[in-house]
Amino acid sequence: MELPLKPRRALVIGGSVGGLFAAHLLRAAGWDVEVYERAARDLGDRGTGIGTRDELFALMGRIGLAADASIGIGVDGRLGLDRHGATIHDLPVRAVTSAWSRIWRPLRQALPDDCYRTGKTLTRIEQDSEHVSAAFDDGSRAHGDLLVAADGLHSTARAQLLPEVTPGYAGYVAWRGSVETLSPEHAVTMFQRMVFGFPDGELMLSIPMPAPRGGTGRACHFVWFRPVPEGALASLCTDAGGRCHGVSIPPPLIRPELIAALKHDAETLLAPQLAELVHATPQIILQPIFDLKSPRIAFGRVALIGDAAFVARPHVATGVMKAAIDAECLADALAADGDVADALQRYDAQRQPYGAALVARGRHIGAYFAGTHRNQAPSTETLMREYGSAGLVHDRPIVARGA
Repeated sequence: MELPLKPRRALVIGGSVGGLFAAHLLRAAGWDVEVYERAARDLGDRGTGIGTRDELFALMGRIGLAADASIGIGVDGRLGLDRHGATIHDLPVRAVTSAWSRIWRPLRQALPDDCYRTGKTLTRIEQDSEHVSAAFDDGSRAHGDLLVAADGLHSTARAQLLPEVTPGYAGYVAWRGSVETLSPEHAVTMFQRMVFGFPDGELMLSIPMPAPRGGTGRACHFVWFRPVPEGALASLCTDAGGRCHGVSIPPPLIRPELIAALKHDAETLLAPQLAELVHATPQIILQPIFDLKSPRIAFGRVALIGDAAFVARPHVATGVMKAAIDAECLADALAADGDVADALQRYDAQRQPYGAALVARGRHIGAYFAGTHRNQAPSTETLMREYGSAGLVHDRPIVARGA
């Protein structure tokens, strides 16, 4: 009597959206999967707004998750405002937005708890022609037939496999926040439209999204891009006690005088509708902007997906979408070819050009306020049309509806 074949085992490094999509798709294809997330806490409290595509909801349906009406909201168009709040552009570019947590939570809840391990920081990968293993900082190891690196911007896997490829600072930072309550004077506009402001050499925009923690309410997520010399990043990322946190800082540790200065600048530089967002945000977040282009994303039995593979600037608004489709293409390549290394080469051929195109697109849009190549930057109206509307999915151009 023949014994049943043992399922192939996949190690997924990173428990964010990309890692969870990969885990679900591989489990559906018969793989034994374990996800290893470095954070010890639940990730579902992130409140960032995201752009969506029909492909994202189709992929959720493919893994058995119903995308009900509350997962996304319709955005009626885009407004460009001058310093005094008057309309300078009114574009009928409609969209559907969501909140990061509205995608992550159902993905995490649908994955069995024994497949998801927290507090596991990858330190090294080892592989041969038959197997791959992951070593973690707690001294433990895991062994499998495939390793999917979905460990983000500062990927440990990428750093080992491509030590010469490091994230490049774009020359500006994003101040972010989200608001669920606004004055009656501004609420209708801000919760229904994407709104842009254009301080000299900067960009401020607000994006309606579903309330991050559930329900049928709306919130408004803002992003204010401001140039900052690389040498000044350390100061921005230094807390009140004098400790520098590198190139990022936990939001509660941002120095109060920096927040006060930001609010003062909002009053001086922004339309009143946008300035209110900065003042009403309970916790402002600082995000230095980086990008990264990888020459390859498959290495034997290791595949990079999402931001571990490529980091495009947020102007293309496809971070979640890209991670999801990376995971889908990887799973499909493995289903079509029983040899893991060959399947990963097929995945690389499909997705590496896509990632490179997104990085280039983000740099093009970022030229508006990056301080370099300003002569090549789009006009304010073109910027409003192009923002978040120029990604490529499955090698097909996506054009903003109404553009």
